[in-house]
Amino acid sequence: MAKDLEDSVAEHEKMIEEVLSAYPKKAQKKRAKHLSTAGAVEEGETEIVSKCDTVKSNVKSVPGVMTIRGCAYAGSKGVVWGPIKDLVHISHGPVGCGHYSWSQRRNYATGTTGVDNFVTFQFTTDFQEKDIVFGGDKKLEKSIDEINELFPLANGVTVQSECPIGLIGDDIEAVARKKKKDIGKTIVPVRCEGFRGVSQSLGHHIANDAVRDWVLEGEGSEYEATDYDVNIIGDYNIGGDAWSSRILLEEIGLNVVGSWSGDATLAEMENAPKAKLNLIHCYRSMNYICRHMEEKHGVPWMEYNFFGPSQIAASLRAIAAKFDKSVQDKAEAVIAKYQPLVDEVLAKYKPRLEGKKVMLYVGGLRPRHVVTAYHDLGMEIAGTGYEFAHGDDYKRTGEYIKEGTLIYDDVTGYELEKFIEQMRPDLVGSGIKEKYPVQKMGIPFRQMHSWDYSGPYHGYDGFAIFARDMDLAINNPVWAMFDAPWKKSA
Repeated sequence: MAKDLEDSVAEHEKMIEEVLSAYPKKAQKKRAKHLSTAGAVEEGETEIVSKCDTVKSNVKSVPGVMTIRGCAYAGSKGVVWGPIKDLVHISHGPVGCGHYSWSQRRNYATGTTGVDNFVTFQFTTDFQEKDIVFGGDKKLEKSIDEINELFPLANGVTVQSECPIGLIGDDIEAVARKKKKDIGKTIVPVRCEGFRGVSQSLGHHIANDAVRDWVLEGEGSEYEATDYDVNIIGDYNIGGDAWSSRILLEEIGLNVVGSWSGDATLAEMENAPKAKLNLIHCYRSMNYICRHMEEKHGVPWMEYNFFGPSQIAASLRAIAAKFDKSVQDKAEAVIAKYQPLVDEVLAKYKPRLEGKKVMLYVGGLRPRHVVTAYHDLGMEIAGTGYEFAHGDDYKRTGEYIKEGTLIYDDVTGYELEKFIEQMRPDLVGSGIKEKYPVQKMGIPFRQMHSWDYSGPYHGYDGFAIFARDMDLAINNPVWAMFDAPWKKSA
C-alpha cells in the first residue's frame, strides 16, 4: 500500500512538472505553489488524515491563463444576495452583468412571482455612455422609485454595484439612506464592483458586511422564540437543497428560524440573531456573518455536511449534541428511519459505481463536502480543488480526502485538461465552462455548481438523486459510441 502511494505521489509530481513546463519561467514559479499532492499529517496526531494546507490560495490569477474564477459582483449578487426572494436586487451599471447573472444558479424559492418573490427577475439601471460621464445616482433613485411603484409588496431593494460604479464614484450609500427615508423600506448598498479582490470570494465578504451593517439591526418580525431555534446559513437552495436540510432539522425537533440566502426573506435575516445556533453549510461564503453574530449577539455557530449518509448521520449527531436529550434521541430515530433508504440506494448503485475515479473542481464547499457522498458509493477522489478557496478551506479539506490526492487551486483550463488527459478519471465534476470540453474528451461529466438541472443533493432523499445522477453519467451507453482522443489510432 505504501509503495502504491509512493508511486502515485511521484506520478502526480511528474504530471505537475510536465504541465508547468508549458509556461514561461515566471508563470511556472507562481503556478507551482497552487498545485500539489495531499500529504499525511505529522506523527503524533490521533487520527491519520491527509493535509493539503501547503497549497497557496486566494491570490491573483496569472494574467492570460484563462482562470475559471468569477468576480466580486458574482459573489455578492449571484451568491449571497440574489436568492433573497422578497427583495429586489438592482444590478447598478451596464446591462451585461445583470443579464449574465439572471437566475443561472437555480435558487428555488416559494411565493408568487412579482408579489413576494423576485428571484427570477432581472433589474438593471442599464448604464449608457452619458451615465458614465455624468454619474448614475439620479438614475438609481428613479429606478428605486419605479420599483416601489410597480412592486409595492417588495420589502426592500439592494444595489449591486458593477465595475463602472467604483470607477466613477457613484455615492450609492447616500442614495440608499435618502430612499429609505422616502419610501420607508430597507435599501442596501453593496460595494461589490467586479474588479475588487482576486475572485468572487471578496464579493461574499462584502455582501456579509452589508448584511451586518444594513440588515441585522432591523426589527424583524415577531415570532414565539424557543430553545430549539436555529438558522441555516450559506445554503442557496440550489435544486431545493435547503428544503431537504430543513426537513431533517425539523424532524429532529429543531425550529428553523431562517434559511438564507436560499428561499430567504428579509424578516428571516433580521430575526437571525434571536436564534440559539447558526448552522453553516457553505463556510467560505458566510462564515463572516456567523462570526459577527457570535461576537455581537452571542449566537454560536458550527459547520455541517448533508452530502451522503455517513456525513448526514455525523452532522445530525453533532447538531443534536448542542441540544437536550430529546433532540439527540430524535436524531438517532431519524438516522434509523432513513437507513432502509440508504441501504436500498447503496445496494442498487454501489456495485455499478464502486472503484470509479472522480476529479472535482468546484467553488464554495463542494470540493471537500461532496467527497464523502462519493466515498459512500465506493468511489475514489483522484483530484480536487477550489476556484476561490482560502487557506482554511484547504486545511478543512484534509479531513475528507486521502493522502496522495492531487490538489489544484484556481486551476486553469489548460492545466485541468492536461490533468484529466493523464489521470483519465471515470467522471469529472465541475462547472458549465468545463462541461463540454470534458465531454468532447470522452469523459462523463456532472455540473456540480447547480447539479446539472437536477437535485436536490442534500439529505437522504438527495443522496438517492445524487447516486442516480452519477450512475446515469458514468454508465450511459453513449460513451461506448465514440473514442476519447487518446484512444484513436494515429
